[in-house]
Amino acid sequence: MSAADQDWDEGNPERLYVITRGRSGLAEQTTFDLVTLIVARSEPTPTMQPEHAAILRICGAPLSVAEISAYLRLPISVVTVLLADLLAEERIEARSSVPQAILPDRALIEAVMHGLQKL
Repeated sequence: MSAADQDWDEGNPERLYVITRGRSGLAEQTTFDLVTLIVARSEPTPTMQPEHAAILRICGAPLSVAEISAYLRLPISVVTVLLADLLAEERIEARSSVPQAILPDRALIEAVMHGLQKL
């Protein structure tokens, strides 16, 4: 392995800069959270950036943003930038996590309980 190859490891900040083309994930983080499910809507193309292609390959079945980050061994901030690119090109579909159930009013629950106790 040459010295240039040794400098191109996963922990190298320059590699992450190149992958994201210098963009940060700050704006994209409003679109994606850790549990947003991602599903590929197209196949990778030969000219595609390798990280984009990898996302499309692994997202044949829904995967969360956190899972994608773990599989690619990339920080969440980098993954959100890549996902934003793919979403803009309509190559992926982002599905929000299931919203929390809306709980009934506490006073209503207490009224029902008191009514049941009187029976």
